[in-house]
Amino acid sequence: MGNDLDPRLTPAQRFGRELGRARREAGLSQARLGNHLGVSSSFIGHIETGNRRPSTKLAADCDRFFKTDDLFTHLCRNITAPSGPSWFLRWSDEIEPRARVLRSWDPLLVSGLLQTENYARAVFRGGLATSEREIEEQVSARMRRQLILTKDNPLVLWALIDEWVLRRPIGGPEVMYEQLDHLATVASWQNVKVQLVPHDTPCTAGLMSGFVLAELPDAPTTVSIESSGAGEVSAEHDLAAFIWDRYDRIRAEAHRPGQSLEMIKEARDQWKQQI
Repeated sequence: MGNDLDPRLTPAQRFGRELGRARREAGLSQARLGNHLGVSSSFIGHIETGNRRPSTKLAADCDRFFKTDDLFTHLCRNITAPSGPSWFLRWSDEIEPRARVLRSWDPLLVSGLLQTENYARAVFRGGLATSEREIEEQVSARMRRQLILTKDNPLVLWALIDEWVLRRPIGGPEVMYEQLDHLATVASWQNVKVQLVPHDTPCTAGLMSGFVLAELPDAPTTVSIESSGAGEVSAEHDLAAFIWDRYDRIRAEAHRPGQSLEMIKEARDQWKQQI
């Protein structure tokens, strides 16, 4: 699949762009694809130009036909029920699901892909959500994203987390105990490595913002940078190289995965004592 990050594209146009690319790579005409999906060739043409919106059924049929996991389902959800700013939707629906390896740095919170429902709910309650319904939609979207860690041939996640995150009382002792118990479990998986950065290390390379680097099978390394509620997604070489260097500098200060896991368990037990 491609790497269309042009902010001028609407969600429907991004869906159409990916569908056209998948069709051409499969060597199919619009008519032949329409036959496989049970729709007309003109309908496929309108979808590919972004002039018609796909149904959730069509998106699921595209994923089954092209064997693209849930790429088209994600893109369709973006069209029908946006759950975040446009820059983040491009990341969560187009980049993250296709990544082979993710490398993240989180100075303030547990990584989103490693959060429990209650921890995520507490985070969103302190954010910009305006209603309980919006909070629950955001929590559900975050939980769906985590499926990329448990699907067949899951991606590899290297998560750098500031040690103070284990002490920050998000949601209270019970929520923190549940979160760190989950984090300890996930950190023992083969495809997930969690490393804590000591709180007494200057770590000046990581003070500006959190970020994620995505290694993709068919596109340049892409980076997502978030700071103070704003964010950016870019595959620009110089920026990606700069963030790679920052990641390496932070990781050089981090504890090894095994030691980090023991620290997570220790903090978890301390929160349990407060329940």
